[in-house]
Amino acid sequence: MHRGAFFTFILVAIATMSFAQKTTKFTRQDTLKGSITPEREWWDLTFYHLNVKVDPENKTISGKNTIRYRVLRPNNVMQIDLQEPMKITKITQSGKDLTFKREGNVFWVKLVEKQHEGSVNEVIVHFDGSPIIAQRPPWDGGLTWQKDRNGNHFIANANQGIGASVWWPCKDHPYDEVENMKVSVTVPENLMDVSNGRLVKVDHNKKAQTKTYHWEVNNPINNYGVNISIGDYAHFSEVYDGEKGKLDCNYYVLSYNLEKAKEQFKDAKRTLEAFEYWFGPYPFYEDGYKLVEVPYLGMEHQSAVTYGNGYQNGYKGNDLSGTSWGLTFDFIIIHESGHEWFANNITDKDVADMWIHESFTAYSENLFLNYHNSKEASAAYVLGTRSAIQNDRPIIGHYNVSHHGSGDMYYKGANMLHTLRQIVNDDEKWRGILRGLNKDFYHQVVTTQQVESYLSKHVGRDLSSFFDQYLRNTKIPTLEYRKKGNNLMYRWNNAVYGFNMPVKLYINDEVKWLEPTTTWNTLEGLPEGFEVKVDPNFYVGELNVMGRYSEVKPGK
Repeated sequence: MHRGAFFTFILVAIATMSFAQKTTKFTRQDTLKGSITPEREWWDLTFYHLNVKVDPENKTISGKNTIRYRVLRPNNVMQIDLQEPMKITKITQSGKDLTFKREGNVFWVKLVEKQHEGSVNEVIVHFDGSPIIAQRPPWDGGLTWQKDRNGNHFIANANQGIGASVWWPCKDHPYDEVENMKVSVTVPENLMDVSNGRLVKVDHNKKAQTKTYHWEVNNPINNYGVNISIGDYAHFSEVYDGEKGKLDCNYYVLSYNLEKAKEQFKDAKRTLEAFEYWFGPYPFYEDGYKLVEVPYLGMEHQSAVTYGNGYQNGYKGNDLSGTSWGLTFDFIIIHESGHEWFANNITDKDVADMWIHESFTAYSENLFLNYHNSKEASAAYVLGTRSAIQNDRPIIGHYNVSHHGSGDMYYKGANMLHTLRQIVNDDEKWRGILRGLNKDFYHQVVTTQQVESYLSKHVGRDLSSFFDQYLRNTKIPTLEYRKKGNNLMYRWNNAVYGFNMPVKLYINDEVKWLEPTTTWNTLEGLPEGFEVKVDPNFYVGELNVMGRYSEVKPGK
C-alpha cells in the first residue's frame, strides 16, 4: 500500500476506533446504559457464572448467568442489561420466578425477598437469542460467525464499544467489576472454546455431540473483557519467568497456523518482559496469559488476548509510524497485551475516560521499542504516529451517557504522555511513576481526576492545565517567540487559561529550559544572531518572529 493511501486508511481506522460515536443528542437508552442508576447503585457485583450454549448453525446463544451480589442498601428493583434482539426468558431468586419488565436494552427486575444491607444474594437469569452480528469488528460490536479455510466454524465476540450485554445479561457498566467468575461454554464436539482464566475441566456430552469448556477467573474482570473464542484450535504453551514467578503462557491458534504461530508469538514473552519493566508485574498471574486467534484484528480480553493480525509484523503488515520501527514487532500482540495493564488492571469508571485505556496503551508501543531497541527508536516511533492525529474533538467524552471521546485518545494521548516524560526529565522517575500507577491502582476502577492527581503529585507539579490542554481541548499549544537583539521574547499561544508547561529549546544547539506562560516573558543575554529550535519530543506548535507557524516536526 502506498504511504499516502495507507495513512488515509489509518485516519479512517482511528476515527472508527471511537466505536461509531454518537452525536451529542443523547437518548434515555444512552443514559440507562451510561449512568450509575439507582437500580444499579444499591448492589455490588461479587460473582458471575456465565453458562452458555453456542449454536453455530443457527447463529444463536442460549443459557443462564448466575449473578451474585452484595447488598449496599435496601432496594427491590434491579437493573439487568441485555441488548435487543437477545431476550431474557426467566429470572429466579431462591428458586422462585421473578417478574421483570423490558425497556429497550434494560430489564427492570422486581425482587420479592427483602434485601438486607450487607447480605450476599444471587439471581439466575436465563436468556437466548441471535445476538447482533459485528460487521467491522472490533470497531463495531457483536458476534462474528465465520468459517476457517477448512470449513470449520470460527466464532468470537468483540464488544468493547457496544457493551457485553450485546450477547449476555449483566450489569453492563464499567464502574462495578465482578470479583471473580466462571465461564462455561458448550460447543459442537469438533470445536474448542477458549475463554478467560484457567481451564478447569471439559465435559463430553456424547448424546448431544457437544463439549462444555469450563473456565475460571480468579481476579476482578470488566464485562467487555469477557470472551468466547471458538474454533478448530491447536494449542502450545511456554512458561515466562516473571517478576512474580512462573507465568503460564498458552496459545490457541487455528490448526493450520500452528507453525507460523510458534514463530510469530515469540513477541509475547518479549512483550511481557518489556511491560513488566515499565509497568510492573503482569496483573493476572493467577489466571495466566493467553493469545487466542480470532476472525478479526484483536481485542484486550483479560488473560485471553485475541489476535488476528495475520502472523505479520506491523499493523496488518504496515507501519503506523512511517519510520520502519513499526515493522519490527507484531502490533496486535504488543498493543492488546499492553491493555492487560491499562484497561484490565486499571479500568475507567466511565467510558468517557477511555483515554486511560488507549493513551497509555498506544504509548506502550514505543516503550516496547525503548526496552528492546533504544530510546531514540522509541521517540522516532511515537513522533511518527502524529500523522494520525486529527484534533477533531476532545479526547474525553460526555459522562453518564456511554460516550467515548475522539479517536485521538490513541496517538494524541501517546504523544501527550511522551511530552510528559520530557517534563519529568528523569527516566527512572518516569518508570517509577508508571509502575506506581499499576501498583497503587491495582485491580481498580478509576476516574480521570484520580489519574491526573496521581501524576501531578508524583511528577511534582500541578498538571491541571496540561491535561486541560491535551484532553479537553483540540488546539495544539504553540510556542510563540520573537527575537529582539540578544533577547528572546516568548509565550504560550493557542493554549488554555493558565497553561504553563515547561519546554526544552536548543539555542545554537545549547539546551535551554523555559517555563513559558500565556503572557510574554524574556530570556536575555543570548549570543548575536542566535537560532532557536524547539525539542520535537514536545507535542507543540511553533510561531516565530516572522509569523510563520509550523507544528514541531520529528528530527531526522
